[in-house]
Amino acid sequence: MDLRLKFNEDVENYEKMRPTYVEELFQDVIRYSDLNQGKRALEVGIGTGQATLPFLNAGCEITAIELGENLANFSAEKFSGFPHFCVIQSDFESVRLEPKQYDLIYSATAFHWIPQEIGYPKAYQLLRSGGVLALFWNRPFPARKDDLHEAMQHIYAKYAPSSKEPAPHTEQKSLEMVHTLEQYGFADVNFKIYHQTRTFDAPSYVALLNTYSDHRAFPEELRVRIEQEMIEAINHYGGKVELHDTLDLYLARKP
Repeated sequence: MDLRLKFNEDVENYEKMRPTYVEELFQDVIRYSDLNQGKRALEVGIGTGQATLPFLNAGCEITAIELGENLANFSAEKFSGFPHFCVIQSDFESVRLEPKQYDLIYSATAFHWIPQEIGYPKAYQLLRSGGVLALFWNRPFPARKDDLHEAMQHIYAKYAPSSKEPAPHTEQKSLEMVHTLEQYGFADVNFKIYHQTRTFDAPSYVALLNTYSDHRAFPEELRVRIEQEMIEAINHYGGKVELHDTLDLYLARKP
């Protein structure tokens, strides 16, 4: 099964638990792209719209692409009050759109699902000259070097030893991303890093885990065991989990 479809299974929980992005990030995208009323934007992978409202409030026309049928329907209803908004249920790779039609293409924690040899050339083709590609990700990590973190890692080692803890984001990774965008013909490429912290109790942390495709892909019995032991560990070590989010934004222009 395509793991991307796992996000489509529990839309209400996804809407409740997935974070939005810091206001400064949105303002940086809007300022860089000179976004205003009358301009056209394309959102790739809208999900339930955690990154959509600031661009709608900027007054532009937005077309959103979403693979999951339930997610697409949810977002269509959520933003139905905006007359210049629509959702196309499709993957970005195969959706048919007219070239050179968009002033901004943006994607929030979604563009990594698209093979870069398809995604970047297609985005380039769809943008008008001077149009902007804005890609950003939220990369959460629990507090390091504490007893709770060690206990959580032990649970994954016990039940899912092949699971790998993601490495923290580094400036070198951002520079590699800049180089990739330049390789595909984009100019004026830059990046910016933001940070935020979120705190969860045990049930809400498990609810968050259920918005991740790799966690949902575990067999149900295994997933339940992991979640039960996660709750026990969190409650044993104070009842709270802190996640430290690193948000990385990339802005690039089509010459």
